[in-house]
Amino acid sequence: MFENVINFIQDTYKTKEFIPLHEPRFSGNEKKYLNECIDSTFVSSVGKFVDEFEEKIANYTGAKYAIATSNGTSALHISLLLADVDQNSEVITQPLTFVATCNAISYCGAQPIFVDVDKDTMGLSPSALKYFLENHTTVKKQQCINNKTGKVIKACVPMHTFGHPCRIDEIKEICDKHYVFLIEDAAESVGSTYKGKHTGTFGQVGVMSFNGNKIITAGGGGCIITNDKALAKKAKHLTTTAKVQHKWDFNHDMIGYNYRMPNLNAALLVAQLENLDNFISSKRKLANVYETFFNSTNYVFVKESMDSKSNYWLNSILLKNKQQRDEFLDETNSSSIMTRPIWTLMNKLSMFKNAQRGDLTNAEWLEQRVVNIPSSVITP
Repeated sequence: MFENVINFIQDTYKTKEFIPLHEPRFSGNEKKYLNECIDSTFVSSVGKFVDEFEEKIANYTGAKYAIATSNGTSALHISLLLADVDQNSEVITQPLTFVATCNAISYCGAQPIFVDVDKDTMGLSPSALKYFLENHTTVKKQQCINNKTGKVIKACVPMHTFGHPCRIDEIKEICDKHYVFLIEDAAESVGSTYKGKHTGTFGQVGVMSFNGNKIITAGGGGCIITNDKALAKKAKHLTTTAKVQHKWDFNHDMIGYNYRMPNLNAALLVAQLENLDNFISSKRKLANVYETFFNSTNYVFVKESMDSKSNYWLNSILLKNKQQRDEFLDETNSSSIMTRPIWTLMNKLSMFKNAQRGDLTNAEWLEQRVVNIPSSVITP
């Protein structure tokens, strides 16, 4: 039934062997910097590559500060703590996301509130956010109070899904009006911009991930970016076990976390960052090839929305319904082409099934139709 798609993907990647969804490319100075790191003996959370990566990712994104972390989830956790999220507060996010978003909220003892996404961006919908806040909350003394629970909604975490920027400027305006701390989940959108500005730099903080399947990777790793000096200082403090600086004394002034990125990972990332623009160029060319092909089929290729420049981390198509989606997944994976459905909605998971939510029509529609197709950088 999907033979034309299978043949096209195999022709595009020039193989009939297994085609992964997204595998990393190590084509630059990765081995050189790793050897340099090993020779230095500084392989843990202290070393020149950690500092160098922070400086370079800040420069690349246009943020004033970057704090390297062990992974994207730890970066989310710390970002929520920066917003003073705790067991007496709540966090608005989208149901169409990877579970790490909600896990991090749970680490703080807080509850998520699910608000719908836009169909075209697959990210948090400004109109749905505005409707929820205007109809279910009250602002008192510069705090956003949930009328149903009486708890303070302290943060909002929209995600730039598969690298496609959501309407983040509108979301920021709404959050500012309601005194809600904005944390951008830019885990998948390194290199993506909205209205000429890098994702992750609209909110008070932005979070990135460098997991093994991301556009640039160190096998793990993450970071927090911000323009707020005080938030950056506190983030650095929290991720380094909250140790007070001293030549030898071990004094810790608050509950801290061992979330600092190791120098080994940072060495990889410095090398990866040198090729990021090339990776994005290749992936955008691949997206254009896919778009041209799928325009001649009955399947819809998911394109970047207006005012966005996506990194096209994972290319996606829309099937007619869940039955066709499952048939497509079965046939492609049986042909050694790795494809995956979008995540199960968070409100359907047992941990979050009782969470408050708005109307989730768009998220439910997308859940039944979206499939990711092979998106690895194609090297010459």
